[in-house]
Amino acid sequence: MKGDKLREMQAPLKARYRETPEAALVTLRASGEIGDATLTCKVETGRALVEAGLHPATGGSGLDACSGDMLLEALVACAGVTLKAVATALDLPLRRGVVSAEGDLDFRGTLGVAKDAPVGFRAIRLRFDLDTDASDEQVATLMKLTERYCVVLQTLRAPPDITATHRSNARSGRGAV
Repeated sequence: MKGDKLREMQAPLKARYRETPEAALVTLRASGEIGDATLTCKVETGRALVEAGLHPATGGSGLDACSGDMLLEALVACAGVTLKAVATALDLPLRRGVVSAEGDLDFRGTLGVAKDAPVGFRAIRLRFDLDTDASDEQVATLMKLTERYCVVLQTLRAPPDITATHRSNARSGRGAV
């Protein structure tokens, strides 16, 4: 796709969002069903069903997807699509690109072995390997804009307020009379 085609596709959306800002607010949703006999959660991705389970470092078999891996995969996917869209919009030549992410976890925190060990990633490194004839200045602009507009990267850098609620129909131990 060429930059002018991308700009043409996005122009009506940008105009609508400028005129009606509330039209740009979209709620994305995800849900999963907790496994009956396994330590898993089945997540519908829209394209396939992914069964997530424990990482081998916490006792998992390694056969199920790991939510930590899925987080890094979401970051890679978002960064890759954003980079490609920005390169296209700027008409920068990009023969090939590989995006990778790695993150460091201390599973002592996850397993409750050490109270001072954090639960979650300590550090995440995102890397772009690009095959391009673009100048250093163009690549710097590409990277700056990719980082600016990558939703997952920006969410990780500046986390939103997150609430966790529950509903339960647990029996109180009192039967019907």
